Amino acid sequence: MTKLFKFLLVNDKMDDSGSAGRSTKVIREIYNGAGCQEKFEYELECALEANVDYIVIEPTKLGEETSRWIRVGNCLHKTSVLSGLTALILPRILPEMPLPSNVIIGAPAALLSVSCAALYGISWQFDPCCKYQVTVSSRELSQLNVQNLTNPSPVVLVRKDDTYRKGLHNCIAFFAGILLVRTLDNLWNGQ
Repeated sequence: MTKLFKFLLVNDKMDDSGSAGRSTKVIREIYNGAGCQEKFEYELECALEANVDYIVIEPTKLGEETSRWIRVGNCLHKTSVLSGLTALILPRILPEMPLPSNVIIGAPAALLSVSCAALYGISWQFDPCCKYQVTVSSRELSQLNVQNLTNPSPVVLVRKDDTYRKGLHNCIAFFAGILLVRTLDNLWNGQ
């Protein structure tokens, strides 16, 4: 019974005209008594779990919270990748210094990469929200063809495949972690 309810809830607003059969869920900002925020959050959770292609979030507070959550996850991902690449590449191209550049630059950057990847893995990896990105593309938004919005600037989420992105940052963090362990081992043994 609950699966049927979730299916009806998610599919109450499907758009077949402008987005080539891709599903769209609109979370409407309709306040009709107590517990509206919880209702909005439940609708969002159902849409995320149903893997809807586009989610239009009208409630301002929920849209801002969701957008912020996605931005923090993106920041962790990018920090992990960029600091890992810094740890792996920069010490190899810098000129020789009295202290090895692996110690000065590589170890802190590798530690940052591993830490961000671990935090992302613990907090975001299994969250259905990590499969979505906030879109501001006017072309993509115009294809949604959603009418009767009560909020003039809703948050629009689009589902993206993040398999390669996760694989990239996990591989870079793994190699940065190996570099960190090797650098610390060399320091410990006095090499």
